[in-house]
Amino acid sequence: MSILKNIVDGLHGSKIEGLARTFTRLGWSGFWLQLLLGSIPVVLMFYIFVFSGSLSGPRNGLPIVEFLSTANLLVLLFTIVWFYRYVGLGKRIADPQTRPTESAVIATVWTGLVASSLGILFAMLVMLLDVAQLLFYFLSAPQAGIPTLQTTTVGTTASWVSAVDLVSLMALLLTLAAEVITLVLGLWLMFRTSQCAGEFPESA
Repeated sequence: MSILKNIVDGLHGSKIEGLARTFTRLGWSGFWLQLLLGSIPVVLMFYIFVFSGSLSGPRNGLPIVEFLSTANLLVLLFTIVWFYRYVGLGKRIADPQTRPTESAVIATVWTGLVASSLGILFAMLVMLLDVAQLLFYFLSAPQAGIPTLQTTTVGTTASWVSAVDLVSLMALLLTLAAEVITLVLGLWLMFRTSQCAGEFPESA
C-alpha cells in the first residue's frame, strides 16, 4: 500500500511541477509576444513622426474612437504585466512552501482572460468604427478614386485619408493579434490548472 501511495504522490508531484513549468513558459512567451507586437506600432509611429513631423492625420476622428483606442492600449499594458506575473506564479506553484490555493490560481487566470477579452472587444469596436468612417469617405468621393495628394482652401477642414490612418489600422490589427494570443494562452493555462484540481493546498 505504501508503494502505491508513493507512486500516486510522485504522479501528483510531477503534475503540479508540470503546471508550474507551463505557467513559467507561457508567461514568458505571452510577455515577449505582446511586447513585440505592441512595439511595432510605436516604431511605425516614430517613423511617420520623423518624416512628417506629426503623429495626427488630416482626417478628423471620432472622440469615442480615441477613447476606445486609449482603453485598448491600457488593456494591452495590463496583460503584458499580467503575463509577467504568471512567471512569478509558476515559481510559487513549484515551491510547496509558497504554493497558492487552486481558487487563487484560477482567479488569477480568470483576470487575465477577462482582460484579454476586453482588449479584443475594444480593438474590434475601434476597427469597426474606423473602417466604417473610412468607407464613408471613400463612398462620398468620386468613384473614379481618391487622389494621393489633396489640398484644401482656406476655411475648410482637411478630411482625407493619410498614411497615419493605415498605421492606426495596422496598430489595431497587431494589438488584436496580441490579445487573441493572450486569450488562447490563458485558456490553455485554465485547462492545465483544471487538470491539477485537488492537488493544491486547502484554503485556510
